[in-house]
Amino acid sequence: MLYKFKSRATADVIMLEANGRQLLQIMGKSPDPHGIVTVAQIPAAIAALEAAIAADEKRDPAAAGANGRGAEEEERDAERANTVRLHQRAAPLIDMLRRSAAEEADVTW
Repeated sequence: MLYKFKSRATADVIMLEANGRQLLQIMGKSPDPHGIVTVAQIPAAIAALEAAIAADEKRDPAAAGANGRGAEEEERDAERANTVRLHQRAAPLIDMLRRSAAEEADVTW
């Protein structure tokens, strides 16, 4: 299944089920096949996503650098660098929410 987020203010944002479900749960929304983030709810949704991103970035051990590390640790860091982080997954949805708030448009899925 895919989540297709829609708003009159922007183009659609399409996400795989696992990623869409994660972002909906962060925003405090039910991961049902259909739902809405009203204009009044958008600021809280953006704040929740940004807080989750900040927490995810804080947990990232690769940000400390690779000085004095073994080859195995450097290899794990290289693998982490190739993974898609929460801030990358959430960026299109946050942009949609911001534009929708500016144009007073709800976001549905």
